[in-house]
Amino acid sequence: MRQGYVYYKDNLAGVITETNDGEYIFQYDNKYVEDFPDDFITFVMPVTSTPYTDKRLFPFFEGLIPEGWLLNIATDNWKISKNDRMGLLLACCHNCIGAVSVEPIPKSDEE
Repeated sequence: MRQGYVYYKDNLAGVITETNDGEYIFQYDNKYVEDFPDDFITFVMPVTSTPYTDKRLFPFFEGLIPEGWLLNIATDNWKISKNDRMGLLLACCHNCIGAVSVEPIPKSDEE
């Protein structure tokens, strides 16, 4: 299982998870739901305490992953397959352009 903290405007918005079964889950943080109910990370994922699940990485998060020559640099430098979308998200999306960033959760912090 791999996880990343998702930040929106420097606030912890939630956690993105890839399960060992290959399912993806995005869960808004309870404090974020309470404090920022109208600050969704994307229109298709409004703020809610109900987790979002899918068999594929959510399109919004796919859009954060670099493309083209920048993707080639990332895959070569970190030795990550272009098909490892969660690996690329966790490796490349700390300082994205825009309001959202994703940081890997260290194994010791995972629940």
